[in-house]
Amino acid sequence: MRWLLALLFVCSSAGAQTYPSKPVRWIVPTGPGSAVDVNARRITPKLSEALGQPVIVENRPGANSMIAAREAARSPADGYTLFQAVVNNAINDALAPDACCVLTDKLVPVTRLYTTPLVMVVHPSLPGTMKEYVELAKSKPNTLTYASGGTGAITQMVGELLKLTAGIQVREIPYKAIGAELPDLTGGHVSTAFLSPVVIRDMVRSGKLRGVAVAAKQRLAILPDVPTMAEAGYPIEGLGWNGIFVPAGTPRPIIDRLQKDIAAVLQHKEIQDDAASLGTTAGGDKPEEFAAFVRSEVQKWGKVIKDANIKAQ
Repeated sequence: MRWLLALLFVCSSAGAQTYPSKPVRWIVPTGPGSAVDVNARRITPKLSEALGQPVIVENRPGANSMIAAREAARSPADGYTLFQAVVNNAINDALAPDACCVLTDKLVPVTRLYTTPLVMVVHPSLPGTMKEYVELAKSKPNTLTYASGGTGAITQMVGELLKLTAGIQVREIPYKAIGAELPDLTGGHVSTAFLSPVVIRDMVRSGKLRGVAVAAKQRLAILPDVPTMAEAGYPIEGLGWNGIFVPAGTPRPIIDRLQKDIAAVLQHKEIQDDAASLGTTAGGDKPEEFAAFVRSEVQKWGKVIKDANIKAQ
């Protein structure tokens, strides 16, 4: 048995030393042109240079990011398949876990790419402070509404967490397509939404929407006048994030190589400046740090799912 383990170690080390010797595929769980896809295509050219091999983006949208996760999980654990998981994958692990592709188990973390706090916005006819919003919601239960991406979406999680934290009743209005809620939000047909900063920045600046609070620990440079949830009295954090995972069993030297090269790419000035202009933070953390973060996300949203009695559909 010892000689077999030694042989496997030698083979694994040898493979890691020659890695990569062919193109690497990068699986994206959303369609072309989506924010996650744009992030991938911003990084992969520089990563290709670092690795000395092409990194090819492959879009596998559908099933709340699970089609891509299943494809990645059944791929060889050799470092030639990278999966760009998103926060919805972690939420799904709490809501309706699929044994094939649980994050930090069947798919192991390499590094976080981007983290984007959601911003709570309302129609301009509504109060512009959290205190006033909560008072209105309490005085008229189930009159106010919030837009979500449906069951298991981060927008639903943040909406339900606010309801639980503030003790208010606000009706959820689910939307199937990304951005489909914006005409209803600006038209006053839905009261509230929790969206990415870059999506609502210009509408907040022009007065088409009111920025109520940022679901993060710090204010955003691109929306400096919008307070954090904590400043408004409700310490809620709701982050959209994505990061790279590989199939379990991928040799650690390959994981370390990928983490090092991706982190270096994320430190490029143009990448950092671009992220900041979008209200986003570029990552690059170590695998263990990213794993701890993902586990905390699963735990946090798992509690919201339980307390709000959210059921998989």
